[in-house]
Amino acid sequence: MDRLETAGSAYPAPELDVTQWFGGETSLQQLRGRVVMIEAFQMLCPGCLSYGLPQAQRVRKQFPEVAVIGVHTVFEHHEVTGPEALKVFLGEFGILFPVGVDRHDGQRIPVTMRAYELEGTPSTILIDRAGNLRFTHLGALPELQLGAMLGELQAEPA
Repeated sequence: MDRLETAGSAYPAPELDVTQWFGGETSLQQLRGRVVMIEAFQMLCPGCLSYGLPQAQRVRKQFPEVAVIGVHTVFEHHEVTGPEALKVFLGEFGILFPVGVDRHDGQRIPVTMRAYELEGTPSTILIDRAGNLRFTHLGALPELQLGAMLGELQAEPA
């Protein structure tokens, strides 16, 4: 879905299926009425460290009305990326938005990652005020493009 879908072509965003929260538990239902940006990442992912998470941090600061959430969605290196390591990682990197740990159900790809049909990390997801999935993107996302999309979603009626 690598473009901003029109409101009429969007569909309800799947709820996040996480096993643990860091920085405050939240749900998409609780955030209805706000634009939501989800950054799906793995702490050992070079792209997540170099541009995905830093960009999410900038959005959190520059667009305080947008709810920014992280989803740690691990599909490799499970033995070294558990919740205790994630807690240290979030502190070391100063991640201040809520981060949920995507649930595993025995399959290689975690539940939320499958529900959003993500192809890898980092992935950026945008959800409109009505709770509809409007955009997903794998990899680096140009700042101007992201800012324009956030502005467009903010300008839509709730």
